[in-house]
Amino acid sequence: MKTLIKNVNALLPDGTTPVTNIMIEGDRIEAVGEVPEGYQADKVIDGKDHLAAPGLVNAHTHASMTLLRCYADDMVLMDWLNNKIWPTEAKMNDDDIYWGAMLAAAEMIRTGTTAFADMYGPYMDKVAEVTIDSGLRGVLSRGLIGVAPDSEEKLAENIALYKDFHGAGDGRVTVMFAPHALYTCPPDYLKKVSKAAGEYKAEIHIHMSETQGEVENCLKEYGKRPFAHVEATGIFEHGTLAAHCVHLDDEDIAIIKKHGIRVAHNPGSNMKLASGVAPVPRLLKEGVCVSLGTDGASSNNNLDMLEEVQLAALLHKADTLDPLAVTAAEAVKMGTEYGAQAVGLKDAGKLAAGAQADIVLYDMKNTMWCPRHNLVSLLAYSARSSSVDTVLVAGRVLMENHELKTLDEERILFETQRCADRLTK
Repeated sequence: MKTLIKNVNALLPDGTTPVTNIMIEGDRIEAVGEVPEGYQADKVIDGKDHLAAPGLVNAHTHASMTLLRCYADDMVLMDWLNNKIWPTEAKMNDDDIYWGAMLAAAEMIRTGTTAFADMYGPYMDKVAEVTIDSGLRGVLSRGLIGVAPDSEEKLAENIALYKDFHGAGDGRVTVMFAPHALYTCPPDYLKKVSKAAGEYKAEIHIHMSETQGEVENCLKEYGKRPFAHVEATGIFEHGTLAAHCVHLDDEDIAIIKKHGIRVAHNPGSNMKLASGVAPVPRLLKEGVCVSLGTDGASSNNNLDMLEEVQLAALLHKADTLDPLAVTAAEAVKMGTEYGAQAVGLKDAGKLAAGAQADIVLYDMKNTMWCPRHNLVSLLAYSARSSSVDTVLVAGRVLMENHELKTLDEERILFETQRCADRLTK
C-alpha cells in the first residue's frame, strides 16, 4: 500500500521543518520531497497546517501500571513499592495485565507514542497481544525479581516470552531480558540472567542508580557502586537499556561509555518520587545515548511523552543554571531519534527515505502553535499532546483526525475501571 502525506511541515533529521511531502510504501518511508509525476497513492493525507514528526518512543515504562494511576501518591520510593505497589501487583491476573496494557496503548497512541519499552509481569504475553492488536511497536520484557521464591519461574517466563513473541507482529515486537534492579536481583541471579540473554542473543532492560539509597546500600553490601557491581555479573555484555541513571559519578559514566549502555531518562517520575536529577547534559556531551521514558503511570502519572520532552528541556536548565543545558532540538531528539536507538530500533526515529514509517501529525491550527516562529521550539515548549491528530506505525494509520482506528476506547475505559476497582477496593 502507498500512502502520501502532502503539503506538510516535516521535521527532518537536520532539524529543519520545510513544507514537503512524505511518500510511504508498505511500512517504510519511500521518499521525502517532490512527488514524482504520475505518482499514485492508495491513501492521501492532507498535511496542511500540520507538523509531521517521528513518532515518540517511550524508552521505559510499565504499561499495565495504568491500573494504579493515582492510587498511591506522595510517598518515598521504597515505602511506595513495599507497602502499596508490590502488594497490589501481587493480586493482578492476566485479565488485569491485558486491560491495563490496553489502556496504556490507547493513551500512548492518543499522545503520539509509536513505540514503548515495557518491563512488567507476569502475563507479558498479554502485553504482546495488545502490542500486536493495537499496531504499536513494543520492546517487551518480563520483570525479574531474583529474591522472589519463584525467581527461576520468572526467568523461564522471560525465555518463553522471547521464544513466543520476539519478532512477532511483522517485527513490531522485540523481547529483552529484564532483571528489575540490583537490590532485587542478587549477583548469582544476575549471572543467570546474563547467561540466558547470551544464549538467545537478547538485550537487557534494567533499573540502575535510581536513588541515592540504592547507591549507598550497594556500597555497603558489595563494596562497589551499582554500575561496577552489575558489570561484574556480565549483564552489560549483551547491549543494555538502563533506566533512570540518576546518581552517577565518573566511574559510573566510564562504565556506561565502555559498554555503550543506553540511558532511559525519566524526568517526570524522578521529580515526583524525589529521586534526584540525572546528569543528562554531561551524558549527552560525552556521547551517551540518552532517551526518555515516562516510567509507570503510577509514578508519573501519565504516559504523555511530549510532556517528558518538555520536562527534559526545562529541568536541566533549572538544575544547571544553564539555558543551553538541553535545547528544544535535543529534547525532541531524546524523545524520538535517540529513543529509537535506545530501545534497539535502528531504522526508526527519523523522517528519511528507508526509515520505518512511524509518523505523528500535530495539528497546528490552534492558539498554542501561533505565531509559528520556530516549529521545533513550539513542539518542545508550547504544544500539548492534544495537538496529536494522526498517528502511523509501520505505515498503518492507528489514529486519524483524533479517532482511534485499532482500539475500542469505550470498552477499554469500562474494563480498566472494573479491573482497578477489584484490585484496590
